[in-house]
Amino acid sequence: NKRRCSGGIQGCSGSGGALNGSAAAGRFAAAGTAALGALMALLIAVTVAGNALVMLAFVADSSLRTQNNFFLLNLAISDFLVGAFCIPLYVPYVLTGRWIFGRSLCKLWLVVDYLLCTSSVFNIVLISYDRFLSVTRAVAYRAQQGNTRQAVLKMVLVWVLAFLLYGPAIISWEYISGQSIIPTGECYAEFFYNWYFLMTASTLEFFTPFISVMFFNLSIYLNIQKRTKMRLDVFHEVHNQSFTEEMERSPEAKISLKCCKWEQKDFRRAFVKLLCPKKLKIQPHDHFAPVKRKLKKKS
Repeated sequence: NKRRCSGGIQGCSGSGGALNGSAAAGRFAAAGTAALGALMALLIAVTVAGNALVMLAFVADSSLRTQNNFFLLNLAISDFLVGAFCIPLYVPYVLTGRWIFGRSLCKLWLVVDYLLCTSSVFNIVLISYDRFLSVTRAVAYRAQQGNTRQAVLKMVLVWVLAFLLYGPAIISWEYISGQSIIPTGECYAEFFYNWYFLMTASTLEFFTPFISVMFFNLSIYLNIQKRTKMRLDVFHEVHNQSFTEEMERSPEAKISLKCCKWEQKDFRRAFVKLLCPKKLKIQPHDHFAPVKRKLKKKS
């Protein structure tokens, strides 16, 4: 009987430990869920507030309404809507693991979410292209800064292309295939497991914009580097010409002018800095004595 009682006591204590462990795990999961919810709420607040400030600044200050700033405004609108609509609906889905807003709102959320994310990518490409034109075609670009009509057309084109990439597929995929593969309580696109469509869409949404942005930024870098080199060459040429003219005005300096011709060669510039300082000072020397005597006679 004692053995049975001790076994029973051990069994009871073991089951109590399991219950305590599950309760602790539940409290830990609840704490993690609360922390994740707080972080997402903070993310929503920062996203909405930051992009709202950009839009308010654009509305309040008319000097900001230039062509390049319109594209930044377009990007701010996309990010603002992501923070105001997409993330708030996604938070309960992540925390509970179940979609609770119904099938119709699920499709609307998917269309808007894919639209906004794709438009953000296309807006980044448009901003990079705009920066590319401002550097490579600076004169024509500055002349078109007041023409906001083209900027608005490009903004509308971004939204249209972003919708056409995913919108029709999200709306009509189940009707074309004849059935829906999404179970109750879930919310994702019908083409989620169709690799052919995903590869095509990824090429248009990610790989092509990525290559385009790399090309535009690399072209900007090379163009700026080329201009910097040209400006330095012009600066050195003007400096050398003014220095030569200054030397030619001084009869005493004509004797030392030959050494300064070496500056036409890049690899001799180091020696020229030693042999021909900016302000040539002629030190008393026997070779210059005849020249000095002639100058005294003329005076």
